[in-house]
Amino acid sequence: MIAPAAGLGARAALSGSRRTIGREATVQGVGLHLGQPCTLVFAPAPSGAGVSFIRRDRPDSPSIPARVDIAVEAERRTQLGLGDASLHTVEHVLAAVGALGIDDLMISMDGPEPPIMDGSAAPFLEALLGAGVVPNGGRPEWLVLRKTIRVEDGESVYEARPSDGLTLDVSIDFPHPLIGAQRGVYRVTPELFGRELASARTFGFVREVEGLRAKGLIQGASTANAIVLDDTSVIDTALRWPDEFVRHKALDCVGDLVLAGARVRAHITAVKPSHRGTVALVRALVQHAVRESAVFNIEDIMQVLPHRYPFLLVDRILELEEGKRIVGLKNVTINEPFFQGHFPGHPIMPGVLIIESMAQVGGMLLMRSLADPASKVVYFMSLDKIKFRRPVKPGDQLRLELEVLQTRGMTCRMRGVASVDGQVATEAEMAAMIRDR
Repeated sequence: MIAPAAGLGARAALSGSRRTIGREATVQGVGLHLGQPCTLVFAPAPSGAGVSFIRRDRPDSPSIPARVDIAVEAERRTQLGLGDASLHTVEHVLAAVGALGIDDLMISMDGPEPPIMDGSAAPFLEALLGAGVVPNGGRPEWLVLRKTIRVEDGESVYEARPSDGLTLDVSIDFPHPLIGAQRGVYRVTPELFGRELASARTFGFVREVEGLRAKGLIQGASTANAIVLDDTSVIDTALRWPDEFVRHKALDCVGDLVLAGARVRAHITAVKPSHRGTVALVRALVQHAVRESAVFNIEDIMQVLPHRYPFLLVDRILELEEGKRIVGLKNVTINEPFFQGHFPGHPIMPGVLIIESMAQVGGMLLMRSLADPASKVVYFMSLDKIKFRRPVKPGDQLRLELEVLQTRGMTCRMRGVASVDGQVATEAEMAAMIRDR
């Protein structure tokens, strides 16, 4: 098992910047299904380029983007494109890329299928971390759900609902004494993926080998690069976890989700997931989710808002749809200066400051629409329909969501909701005007 936190670096992990790698990294081996040798090279790509594969063994070295619109149905693998330039079994490579939040990357190969290595994503994760994950300029693009969607594909059933990050709740059920019904819930971060999922290996059954090889599949498979099970046990290896099987299915989901072409924010429940089913889910996400490109940290916020300690009351911007909607976070701690005098011994955040937090998040939305925000300032003109529904205490995280109700010239009316753990704390409508500083 590997833990990638040290390799990622705090700045790259927390920055709102797109990410690539610092230098090239090479992985060599034999492909799982086609059995052909392949040298794979990870290389940095410019900001905005996205993730793409290069078939350098084909005439003119065609580029194949890692996008769901060119994914095709294929048995036991994720395939991109058709014909001589197609790519097979890309899911383990993409799982490492997606787990690290890498937005821009060129993956060149001298064969049609990446090396299978040990059957997991760990060798690819190690190679990328060795190359260094670095900021790449520009804002990452996020795929954000506004409503729950459900996708069914044969036995595979998926439900994706809105979330601030990516969480996978994966269930499988195989009639084998070492597998049976297994379930795992994973919040996908670089650290957790490296510790809990990256080393989980692909698996198959002895009874399937002859039939799959007759179809031209698993030509490069062995007990060195897959968990192979007979009727009762594992052959020539030992499990890394008792539930390694469901962990690998979650790993596959992480890889297939990269085909969305953006970082995915959703809580996804996957029952008996398959590559074909997850690709169908990605198509539904692309159709129903909203693409956003705004994650602002505190340094970014301070470049836009004039407020400073102790009156800067927003820590991060999570989502922004230009001119329409914004979501920010305020972490409430006992060190806030207002707790010294507001209900001493029973600290409660003043309601007027919750409203002020909303207003500052709304100010970010308005200022982001300006060509020269440094020359402007936002003044709030009115408040209406204010309701305080629950107290906000130290340790709470305020999620501040504002949507534009009406825009007229340099004035704007917005509705704001502040919530804690999904429960509404405060709501209000407010009007603001943009003026010269």
